[in-house]
Amino acid sequence: MHDYLRAVGFSKVQHKRDLQRLLDMVMGSPDSEFASGCGGTVYAEKCRDFVSNAGITVRGEVDEHGMFSYEYYFPHYTGHQISLTDDVSVEKISEREEYDGMCDVVNLGVSLIFHMNHLMDYADMNPKSRQISSVSVRLSALSISGKVILPVVRNDSERLKRLRENESRNGMIAAARQGDQDALENLTLEDIDMYTSISKRIKSEDVLTIVESYFMPYGIACDQYSVMGDILSVEEVYNQLTGEKLYQIQIECNDVLIDLCMNAEDLLGEPAVGRRFRGNIWLQGHLDYV
Repeated sequence: MHDYLRAVGFSKVQHKRDLQRLLDMVMGSPDSEFASGCGGTVYAEKCRDFVSNAGITVRGEVDEHGMFSYEYYFPHYTGHQISLTDDVSVEKISEREEYDGMCDVVNLGVSLIFHMNHLMDYADMNPKSRQISSVSVRLSALSISGKVILPVVRNDSERLKRLRENESRNGMIAAARQGDQDALENLTLEDIDMYTSISKRIKSEDVLTIVESYFMPYGIACDQYSVMGDILSVEEVYNQLTGEKLYQIQIECNDVLIDLCMNAEDLLGEPAVGRRFRGNIWLQGHLDYV
């Protein structure tokens, strides 16, 4: 069973026969489907939502008689808003037609890797050069482990100061990547000052007060992360088939917007705007072409 099935409301699917009935339902009456020929083989994708923007995707091949042969499936969730606009590189991650997208995000300081949710986003590209310039990305995530924690109190002047500091730092990071030695030295000095400040504060303050937000790799899978960010919106929804209660939460993590979907049973605490979400996520993405 896929670990993240419960995140879209299928926590009770425990046996192969139950899973097969679910996949037959998706393949028999999909909400959307897509097919693309590549090297004489026609790859196809069938998707069905069981709650707003979230459901099951089944992928496989179509033979010369038009018969669809199922290869693999995964639960999906599509973001409601544009998270970022950047150059995206698409890389194959397994023997099957499964791909991850990758882009450099200055705010995070790392290469952001996410599962490509839609076959149409990359199926017709040249396999040797799957590069997309300046494309809008809708980032979303599924989670099976998370908790709600209290926010850090900030007044308007502190928020404005933090915003200016982030803009200045992002500018220096961009310049350092272009080879600017002055920017590199300034970043090094900032890191030293930050380390000194944290060393002093940690003696009398809680670590979650000092660390307001973070985004870092989690486990061995390159598209899974441990995150903490501010909750911007919360919506309670229910799986149309199972009736299980889900939370669809929009979080801001290091100035990056992510739409998150998870089973209410897997979230510790009551989510509310202004509080923070902390947990582990499987990051997904959908490309919006202009």
